[in-house]
Amino acid sequence: MWLVLFYCMAKKLVEKSFKLIDASMEMQQLGLRIREIRKRKGYSSYETFANEHDIHRVQWGRYEQGKDLYFSTVIRIIRVLDVSVEEFFSEGFD
Repeated sequence: MWLVLFYCMAKKLVEKSFKLIDASMEMQQLGLRIREIRKRKGYSSYETFANEHDIHRVQWGRYEQGKDLYFSTVIRIIRVLDVSVEEFFSEGFD
């Protein structure tokens, strides 16, 4: 009985791990999209962009690395980049 319970719990953990891996890949895509738009806006340096928009440079660097973000943070980033939500998600997310 305990063995079956342990097996079921282990299986669920493995399934959750695979879901996290998938989310990690999508977070990297999100970071790449943030970086791409920043560069398209003419900012070669993320530090300069962050400073000019009163965002801590280390935090902005995390955004561009695709570190875990809240959706509300993504919306704020989209506003700072001065693009629409539709435009932001129109490329880079297959």
